[in-house]
Amino acid sequence: MTPEEFRRIGHQLIDWVADYRASVAELPVMSRAEPGEVRDQLPAAPPEQAEPFEHIFRDLDQIIVPGLSHWQHPNFHGYFPANSDLAAVLGDYLSTGLGVLGLSWQSSPALSELEEVVADWMRQMVGLSGAWSGVIQDTASACTLLALLCARERSSGYSLARGGLQAEERPLVVYASGQSHSSVEKAALLAGYGRANLRLVATDERYAMRPDALAAAIEDDLAHGRVPCAVVATTGTTTTTALDPIEPIAALARQHGLWLHVDAAMAGSAMILPECRWMWQGVEGADSIVLNTHKWLGVSFDCSLYYVRDPQHLVRVMSTNPSYLQSTVDDRVKNLRDWGIPLGRRFRALKLWCLVREQGVAGLQARLRRDMANAQWLAEQVAGAPGWRVLAPLTLQTLCLRHEPAGLQGEALDRHTLAWAERVNRSGGAYITPATLDGRWMVRVSIGSIGTEREHVAALWALLRREAEAAGAQPAA
Repeated sequence: MTPEEFRRIGHQLIDWVADYRASVAELPVMSRAEPGEVRDQLPAAPPEQAEPFEHIFRDLDQIIVPGLSHWQHPNFHGYFPANSDLAAVLGDYLSTGLGVLGLSWQSSPALSELEEVVADWMRQMVGLSGAWSGVIQDTASACTLLALLCARERSSGYSLARGGLQAEERPLVVYASGQSHSSVEKAALLAGYGRANLRLVATDERYAMRPDALAAAIEDDLAHGRVPCAVVATTGTTTTTALDPIEPIAALARQHGLWLHVDAAMAGSAMILPECRWMWQGVEGADSIVLNTHKWLGVSFDCSLYYVRDPQHLVRVMSTNPSYLQSTVDDRVKNLRDWGIPLGRRFRALKLWCLVREQGVAGLQARLRRDMANAQWLAEQVAGAPGWRVLAPLTLQTLCLRHEPAGLQGEALDRHTLAWAERVNRSGGAYITPATLDGRWMVRVSIGSIGTEREHVAALWALLRREAEAAGAQPAA
């Protein structure tokens, strides 16, 4: 493709994306494609000859878009928001267009130094002290793995330089809430701790980790000759956005020499609001933190911020220094390849930079406050409606709710919940996610897409009631 062809098709592509965003609210939120339907419409073998880009646009319209669930839809209330503000889209486009890699500082100085700047901007925006240093990773899963690798090496006196964990006499133990994200378990397994050495700590009536239960688990492991190593506390759990009490957990971590990692992947964005910072009171006592700017904040996926208090420890654990990447300025710069797992890194900082500059902190704050107000409004409607119940405290913008018709309990209530949730999703009018809480199915409604206004939330509430009533009118399976 020549630069002139790129210019012509690129203008078409920008127009296509702009048209998609302008009309996405008219599409069914959840894809109605059946398994294999998209694949069956695509050639099984690659084309022998070049095709005009117009054919690609045609297939985008006829095959790809109908096969998508539309995460930027104002009626998308599933999972957590994965917002992609158009300013961030342009930043991502710039990153791909420039096509540079950050193998070392010298390979692309602006890539490394802009990343340092925007990571520090976010540190200031969420109210963290200057003791923290940040780096951009791809996802919270990678950040949690990094945290548990660093914890492992600190507790084992750098076993990686010897025989690794298999040469250690006593097993290392990781603690997390039973409400923590599945990536915590995966990270513990990948870091070599083993499932037998992962403790899921009991939670209280608000679904937050109980410090007394954590203390008891630590004492039990010590009594049995095991080594308490790390605790992962969550600010904004996946199911209910529960808030583990960071301050007393940090005190226990200090007392026993545990690494404290705070998973604020979703709720970390809320810390740009001073009125929300009580939610992670005590966070300055942690060793590492993750927050995903590609969730609620609005940066296009993927862009997770990982902060540490001791960057030298991180570098010691992760450093590689082959001769072909060494330069004469290495003693004066940060080589971000030593701050994570991959050697190469994309210019992710551009999309965060573009978003913050185009929106300003005040603009981002206003949108998050809007979403929290809309969630509060919906919670009030649910709480005031006969047969409906809010099941967990509303801390941010995610509601846990259930429709409970009189006389319906146990598995019959579960079937009813799954039935009306499926009806909502299949209607195309909204996307919600069922999940289990206290052993029973309920529905999560996560409010936070960029285009979601009060009118959309009101329409959602009408849809929930309509489909729940219709599901109740159906004969039992």
